[in-house]
Amino acid sequence: MAGQADNRAPYAKIAAHYAELITSGQLPPGTLLPSIKNLSEEWSVSTATAEKALRKLRNEGMVRGIHGIGTEVLDQPAPMSSGSQRQDRGRRTGSSWGSGERSDSHKAGVVPAPLDVAQALGIEPRSDVIRRSRVYRDRHGIVAHSTSWIPARYGKLIPQLAESERLTGGTSLQLIAEATGLPISHRIDTASARLLTAEDTQRLELDPENPPTEPVVVMTAKFIDSEGNVVEYGVDLGGPGRTWRTESEVSP
Repeated sequence: MAGQADNRAPYAKIAAHYAELITSGQLPPGTLLPSIKNLSEEWSVSTATAEKALRKLRNEGMVRGIHGIGTEVLDQPAPMSSGSQRQDRGRRTGSSWGSGERSDSHKAGVVPAPLDVAQALGIEPRSDVIRRSRVYRDRHGIVAHSTSWIPARYGKLIPQLAESERLTGGTSLQLIAEATGLPISHRIDTASARLLTAEDTQRLELDPENPPTEPVVVMTAKFIDSEGNVVEYGVDLGGPGRTWRTESEVSP
């Protein structure tokens, strides 16, 4: 069976395959996944590897084990992705979309920089900045409203950055790195939560007369090139009920 073109361990590739099927709706809630024995045969891995793949899916809340029956798909919204996670995914797969996601409502233009954006980009408040926004959705609804703020000077190098269409030829970061010859060297991420504002309610397409009262997740990512220039500041506003999850290996 074909795995993903990256260096993930076999169990992670198996888990990612079924996560995609689950979040895209191809495996609806209540569906039973193959047994450990069948997984090991289908993927040509050990039973220990197959069991580890199912355990990963259970830890992510996507399935549950039912004694004597098997592993059942659960019906839960997928967590949102941060800008940095989308960058990693775009570099690895060529697409920033998560499993089962799509994006729409792409808008772009040159606008005066708000104070917080100007501070993040290191430019003067109210100076020109490119604002690109889009909405990520899956079968449960809006995953996140995402806005990318880019210094206007990059629009002169890459005119499509200010056009309200999906970018062609790569992500904004890839296009900027290619045009300038300066790779993205590091990024700064933040995560917080806030109560919805009237503007947030509109962005997330919620009923303004009856907005949710619980806080939503807000992720930011500041991307910096090899010469120390801030090339993009991303803000992702999570949909109601969406969580953020990250995972990393821990060395013994």
